[in-house]
Amino acid sequence: MSEGMQAMIVWATPLWERLVEKWPEILAATWETVYMVLVSTLFSMLLGFLLAILMIVTNPIGLRPCRSVYQVVDFVVNLLRSFPFIILLIAIIPFTRMLVGTTIGSAAAIVPLTVAAAPFVARLIETCFLEVDRGVIEAARSFGASDMQIIFRVLIPEALPSIVLNVAVVAITLLGYSAMAGTVGGGGLGDLAVKYGYNRFQPDIMVYSVIILCVLVLVIQGICNCLYKILR
Repeated sequence: MSEGMQAMIVWATPLWERLVEKWPEILAATWETVYMVLVSTLFSMLLGFLLAILMIVTNPIGLRPCRSVYQVVDFVVNLLRSFPFIILLIAIIPFTRMLVGTTIGSAAAIVPLTVAAAPFVARLIETCFLEVDRGVIEAARSFGASDMQIIFRVLIPEALPSIVLNVAVVAITLLGYSAMAGTVGGGGLGDLAVKYGYNRFQPDIMVYSVIILCVLVLVIQGICNCLYKILR
């Protein structure tokens, strides 16, 4: 065996031993990240969907135009979207503590993640609804369909493939946000990377965290792409 190969083995052995040693913590941090992303994606989709319905109904070209209501909702959505996540995370600490009783851990991180993503989701879903052919909506109205029937039997089915693709965008965005939440005690892979990779000068742990995050992104995008093809 060459000297170069022997040196590489000696260098790699501590990294492998550290990976084995920290594997339980890496696995726990991965689960915390998946948990935060799944729950916050679900809640943000629900809140964003309700906001999108309100906007598409009160839009000047919507089902029941009401400019004043639309402008208020539109302003609130744009205002919340303008906040950098790390600032929003700190700004709503009292609200987070009121809801979950703590500001540390994955459960606490779900609150700012949901608040940050909900207006983003609302804008994405509103765009999906606006892309639905107006002729289909007018045809449904001419057959006597009510506003609720148009929403649930025309708009949502027609926009569903695009909404599914946007779910991937939201989930991947929240994955990045969850890593930021980890820097202030939110748990997950971000917390692990800061704790060991930055504070304890163990860059290999940070590399493992980045690799896992990349794999999660590929999995999320792959699942949503498959669902999109099925729905199309």
